[in-house]
Amino acid sequence: MQPSLASRLRMALVMTLAVYPVVTLYLYILMPLTTGWEMWQRSLVLVPVMATTIVMLIVPFIGKYFGGFIAGRKKLPAAVA
Repeated sequence: MQPSLASRLRMALVMTLAVYPVVTLYLYILMPLTTGWEMWQRSLVLVPVMATTIVMLIVPFIGKYFGGFIAGRKKLPAAVA
């Protein structure tokens, strides 16, 4: 059974919110270390690190904590006070 459009949109939203800060952090770390490098060279370093982070950390985290929300079964977890 294929996921619904709403489910895929929720996954895209959660992935964007999770991946954006990680990419930004990696760029802040990478840019000073690669001054003078071409963009393709920086991408050659960034993409494997980012892909590994997504597969090993972000996707499992999203599945564990936001799986119900993505599937449309339960609300987002409440913020801890």
